[in-house]
Parts: sequence; C-alpha cells; structure tokens
Amino acid sequence: MNEAQRPRGQEQDTRFTALLEALRANAAQRDLAGGHAAAEKQCIADAGLLTLAVPREFGGQFGKDGVRWSDIYATIRALARVDSALAHLLGFQCLQVASVELWGNAAQRRNWLQGTAESRWWWGNAVNPIDTRLVAQPDKEGGWRLHGKKGFCSGTYGSQMMTVSAHDPATGSPVFAVVPTTRAGITVHDDWDPIGQRQTDSGTVSFENVAVRAAEVLQRPDTPRATLRTLVSQGVLTNLFVGLAEGALEEARAYVLANARPWVNSGVQHVADDPFLQQRFGEMRVQSLAAAVLADRAGALLDAAWDEGDALNTATRAEVSLAISEAKIVAHRAALQGGEQLFEACGARATGAALALDRFWRNARVHTLHDPLDYRLRDVGRFTLLREVPQPTLYT
Repeated sequence: MNEAQRPRGQEQDTRFTALLEALRANAAQRDLAGGHAAAEKQCIADAGLLTLAVPREFGGQFGKDGVRWSDIYATIRALARVDSALAHLLGFQCLQVASVELWGNAAQRRNWLQGTAESRWWWGNAVNPIDTRLVAQPDKEGGWRLHGKKGFCSGTYGSQMMTVSAHDPATGSPVFAVVPTTRAGITVHDDWDPIGQRQTDSGTVSFENVAVRAAEVLQRPDTPRATLRTLVSQGVLTNLFVGLAEGALEEARAYVLANARPWVNSGVQHVADDPFLQQRFGEMRVQSLAAAVLADRAGALLDAAWDEGDALNTATRAEVSLAISEAKIVAHRAALQGGEQLFEACGARATGAALALDRFWRNARVHTLHDPLDYRLRDVGRFTLLREVPQPTLYT
C-alpha cells in the first residue's frame, strides 16, 4: 500500500506531509550531531502517529476498517526514506503497543492502550531475551524484583512506558512486563554511539531492585497468534530497509540532477544522458522496487493472519514468517547496495561530510547486523528444498 492509500483524514495527512518535509530538512545535521531527537519526537506525536497500532476501541486508530499493519508499514517506510532512526522509533512504538495487545489480559490492554491514546505515551523497549544480564527474582507480593542491565533499549530514553524482559534463573525462562520508565531504580543511560541509527536512543538501561507488580506481568500465551509479535517486529525492520533503499535513490537522483557533471569521456552534454548513469539508476530502482513489492506482499499476509485472531493456525503463521524472511533478505541487500551505489552515481563531491549522504549506508549497516542474513537464507533454502517451514523463534 503506497503513501497515498493510508486511511488518514485530510488534516492528519497534511500533518504527516509537513512532518516528512521537516525531518528531511535537518536529517543530515541531526545525523552528524546524534543524541536525543526530542523536538522531532514531539512532531511525530503532534502528527497523530503514536496511536497507529492502538485499537479503535481504546481510542486509537487500528482495526475495524481503520489502520492495518500494511498501513503502519507504509508510514514507517515513508519516514525511513528521510530519517530511518525516527522511523525505527515509531516502528518500535507500534511494536510495544502490539506486545500489550497480544500478550496482555483485558485489564492490561484497557489500562495501557487507553492510556497511550489519552496521554500520548511514548513506549520504550527493553525486550531482548538473548541479553540475560537482567535478572528477575520473585517477591513476597507475587511480583518480581529486577536487577541488572539491558542493552539495545530502543526508544527508552524520553519514554513514559516501557516493555521489559528479564531472566528468571530458577526456570531459565524470560519474564515479560510493562513498567513506567520513571519507576524507582530504573536508570536510562545516554550511551548510544554507533556509526548509524544515531538517534534511536538504543542505549543501556540499568535496573536496581526495581519493583514489578503482579498486575504488570505479561503472560505470553502459547498460541500462534501470540508469536505474531516477532513477525510484527521483523516487518518493521523490513520496511525500514525498504525506506532506506528508496531514500538513497531519491537523494542520489536529486543530487545528480542538481550538482553532477558528465564524465569527461561520456560524450554527452547533460549528465542525465549518460547511459552508464542511467544503468546505475535503473539497477537501484529495480532493487528497491523488488524489496517494496515483497514487503507489501508480506504485509498483506500479516494483515490476514492478524484478522484471524485466536483462530490463527501454525501453517498460516509459518506462511507469513516465510514471506517476511523473503522480503527482509531482498530489503537488506537493497538498503546496503543503495547506500553504496548512491556514491557511484553522485561522485566524489557527494562524500562531503556536511551532506552526510553516507547515513543511508551507515544506518542500513548498523541495523542489518542485528539479524544475520545467512540464517534467514538458510530458512528460505530449507523451505525451498524440503518444504520445512520456519519455526517460531526470536527472529522468525
């Protein structure tokens, strides 16, 4: 679904267009500076995007002929064309809301989802079960006490609520919960300093004897529907990669038409008439378009699976998982290659530091390292050869 098809009102569509223009205007400067994008996050909230994944019954925009996951992904993709860090923050906002919707009980869903709509909460993420440094110990009131640290806590800095997973050493299983970010004992560290995705606030969070009440613990059901959270998150990243590929193509085109000169041996007067340059732009478009088509296909399948609710079966869930893997593989490559090919198209002057055109490649490189491409290709290969479908994991 393209940007124009999203089910927004005219006023919200105008705000979204203005948001994209504002983010594009200072994206390079903010990438160079890094740090927390407080003003830009406020603009995202003012554009009405924090409740995209909140069901309409709780005051949000999702479901019942409103927003669907394919629409959310289109929004993330449009943001990622101009600023993939803030697209990541919005995507993970929607992911945490989906976590409550999938894993929360009726009271939790009502309290936290309605609270998000009414108070415009930003949600942070400290759910990475691979990181077992955060330990959960049971307390006398039926809740837990958290001790330790979590890394890659995207969006937690500046958030009001956060989802968290901690390791229970007695069972070896994770404990999932929702807590206010300002709860006593929680310290959000401003220590995120990568080469890309520099404004995702994905630093470390420390927990010192943090109380988690019994009513704040999420009970993850053992159902195919509950495992859709993983696929929602992978869809977020897939569309972020697509947006990066498309954004690199758009920036390359704008730069070439405004600044580039024909190569001395090209035999043409206008740079756009250079057949080798045309070929390069053709390659970039084909790569980004292939990624977009596969991502749209995966989003449509996720919409259909989501609509099945508790009736969702493992076979349908596996079909969505495979489609997302296929799309993510192509999007992964398109984002990296687009960020590199941008410079082949634009030339040496485009490497000026102030332009920060390398942010497209740097952002893609940082994100794509979190999920090894080889294992995702292995899953697709197994299905192709043996018809073995991917099993639900942290990444599939």
